[in-house]
Amino acid sequence: MTPEKPSYFFCGIGGSGMLPLAMIVQAQGATVEGSDRSLDQGRTPEKFDWLRAHGVTLHPQDGSGVRADHTVVATGAVEDTVPDIGAARRVGAPIVTRPELLSRIFNAAPTSIGVAGTSGKSTITGMIAWILDQAGRAPTVMNGAVMKNFTDADHPFASALIGGPDLFVAEVDESDGSIARYDPTVAVVSNISLDHKSMEELRELFGGFTGRARTAVLNLDNVETAALAQTMVAEGRGEAVVTFALGRVDADLSAHDLSPLPAGMTLTLTDRASGDSHAVTLNVPGAHNVANALAALGAVRALGVPMDQAVAALETFAGIRRRMDVVGTANGITVIDDFAHNPDKISATLKTLHAFDGRLLILFQPHGFGPLKLMKAEFIETFVGLMKPDDVLLMPEPVYYGGTTDRSVGSKDIAACVRAEGRRAEALGDRAACGDRIVEIARPGDRVIVMGARDDTLSQFAAELVARLRATHPA
Repeated sequence: MTPEKPSYFFCGIGGSGMLPLAMIVQAQGATVEGSDRSLDQGRTPEKFDWLRAHGVTLHPQDGSGVRADHTVVATGAVEDTVPDIGAARRVGAPIVTRPELLSRIFNAAPTSIGVAGTSGKSTITGMIAWILDQAGRAPTVMNGAVMKNFTDADHPFASALIGGPDLFVAEVDESDGSIARYDPTVAVVSNISLDHKSMEELRELFGGFTGRARTAVLNLDNVETAALAQTMVAEGRGEAVVTFALGRVDADLSAHDLSPLPAGMTLTLTDRASGDSHAVTLNVPGAHNVANALAALGAVRALGVPMDQAVAALETFAGIRRRMDVVGTANGITVIDDFAHNPDKISATLKTLHAFDGRLLILFQPHGFGPLKLMKAEFIETFVGLMKPDDVLLMPEPVYYGGTTDRSVGSKDIAACVRAEGRRAEALGDRAACGDRIVEIARPGDRVIVMGARDDTLSQFAAELVARLRATHPA
């Protein structure tokens, strides 16, 4: 008798971390069902139509779709106030969190690459995926964002790549502490800075992550990751460390002679072990993407991919959706969609954009009241330090989905402090009001950057801005 397929119910299946995991589980032979608040609210309908077309049964997020034979997958916190979780408890269905399920699959692979760090994870994961794919390694990849190289008419939401069972690559999250669940063959850490947890907690989490790996790929340009490398050397594990840096000859992989292009970068790559140099042209902009490329090269080198082959693949890497995505240009005004949501990411984006002339109209939608309060000083310092005098910052209130979150620090607090330091900043009631203000003040030569996370409708907002600018700013 053939055993029945395992059956999973994903609560929040449309999320950037849940959808690719659901596709990987389905590819491994399970049946997949799910629910999503955005589905109930009529948001991003094309995503849910695509899921239905690919064999996923969708239900309202009211608990009605949960059965006893399901394994219910929760995004993070398992709270009975979520109807699907309450229903799972009533019918006796097992419940796992997304990190628990992903780490089980990850750890079961004979070879695995875990990509961690405050910033750059999705891009590095996408770069590694493309290099390994082009090298014929058939990786299975779990990313938190859409990888443009793998998108086509049938796969518009290519945040997962379905390959073989022997090599698994995944973006690994420290914000919820789940990084402690992963036992990677290769651990990549791009950088460590204040985001969701204290620095003491982060040092312990990242130290454990790299300590469990056969090889750790670490950034010497970041104080915290450089300290991890020093610790591993002091512990006698120096051979397990691959370092990378911009302009430093003491790193295993280093980049020199960086030159910005309108949509990319040129550089000279130096491999200290071989002494070889490679002229490289990336199709993604900014020095931060050069660092991301070095991290990816370090990871694949640890798996034996020849450097010249890896570089050739990297030069055809098309990027990650919502990572400085040019949505469109309307009468000389360019609209860019970007995932930047913490000080490090915002800093990288602003530095990249300011490599070329033009005023920036910055719409920043904070991804929560908690992070805004935790990093208030850092947000203010970043905007004050990197905005030019004629740039304009426009902020709606943070994303808020209900609950008991401390809402004592809001966008008005950030904008007021940025203004007090001589920069132009406005906090408006909602995102629609920010859009109206952008349409009102935009002029040819401006670049509008839409920044934020945890809200799929930001991309739709950016596209609508292009249409509005086209209609209201005649050529």
